[in-house]
Amino acid sequence: MDDRHVVKDAYDEMATVYAERVVSGSSPGPPEPVRRFRDELGPEDELLDAGCGPGRRTLELVGERGVGLDISREQLSLARETVAAPLVQGDMTALPFTSDSFDAVCAMYSLIHVPVDDHRTVLEEFARVLRPGGWLLVTEGGVEWTGSNPDWLDSGTEMHWSMAGREATRADIEACGFEIRGVWDVPDPTTEEGEKPFFLATLS
Repeated sequence: MDDRHVVKDAYDEMATVYAERVVSGSSPGPPEPVRRFRDELGPEDELLDAGCGPGRRTLELVGERGVGLDISREQLSLARETVAAPLVQGDMTALPFTSDSFDAVCAMYSLIHVPVDDHRTVLEEFARVLRPGGWLLVTEGGVEWTGSNPDWLDSGTEMHWSMAGREATRADIEACGFEIRGVWDVPDPTTEEGEKPFFLATLS
């Protein structure tokens, strides 16, 4: 089975467990890269949250000016309970939006579930739907690693990850026409150890 379908089925199966962990594992305020990203958004800017999950991260910042996209129908069902933004089920490798649709795109802890060979395709899609000068915030793995956990978050559900690593991700972001404005290592709320790099960039 394609890893993306495994990820979709896993997030459907453990939707509530994941949503509870995101809330309980979050810090009192957003980490610095998220604050920086938020501060760059103008009052009329439109945001795409790609891999929005239960909608507890960035969609609440912009209300109806945001659009949430996720591969998991159950994650979107939970998001509908907390956010006013339109929600769309879809795949990040083929975004169901026209070019130049958004002023900002964030992909927090979602690119790491896409097969590594498709990471640049996803970043090209982000560049396509962004307007010139638009902002991108994306999370990756600090090292190259592909693997799975058969009992993620003690849920009894298997989850897959595919991480390109810091340097490969930097190269892919720049190759897709972005200028990197900062990189931060941020604790992952779904684990008690380990950090993941957040890349903040603008579309040239």
